[in-house]
Amino acid sequence: MAETQQMLRLTRLLNATPEEVFDAWTDPASLSAWFFPGPIELEEVICEPRVGGRLRIVMRGESGLFPHDGEFVAVERPHRLAFTWRSPATGDVDTLVTIELAAQGKRTALTLTHEKLPDREAMAKHEGGWTSVLDSLADHLIG
Repeated sequence: MAETQQMLRLTRLLNATPEEVFDAWTDPASLSAWFFPGPIELEEVICEPRVGGRLRIVMRGESGLFPHDGEFVAVERPHRLAFTWRSPATGDVDTLVTIELAAQGKRTALTLTHEKLPDREAMAKHEGGWTSVLDSLADHLIG
C-alpha cells in the first residue's frame, strides 16, 4: 500500500528583518554563503527570484553530486517565497517549499513548510537537511 504524501514544517526566530531574510533566500551570492546542510559543499547555485524563475542548487557530498531543481511559484517580498523542489531525495518528483516571514519586533519569525514529500523517509531526510540549512542561515544573518 502506498504511503500518503508527507508535510514538514519548521520554524525559526531570526535576528534580522524580514527584508534581510528574504534577500538572503533570493540572492545567489548569499545562498552560496549559507545554503548547505552540514559538511556539504555547493557546486552550483542558480536563483532567479520571479514567478517562473529557476532555482538550482547542486551540492557535493562524500558520495557525489546532489542536484536540487525547482521553479519559483510565489515571490512576495518580504513576506513569502514558494518554489518547487525536486531532487534524488524526493524521488525526482516535484515537491513544494514555502517560506513565510513575519516581523517580530527587530526579529523575523520564519516558517518553512515542505509539502508533497513522497514518503516518511523523504520527510526525515529533508527534516535533517532543512534544520541544518536554517541553522546556517541563522549563523549567516548574525555574522
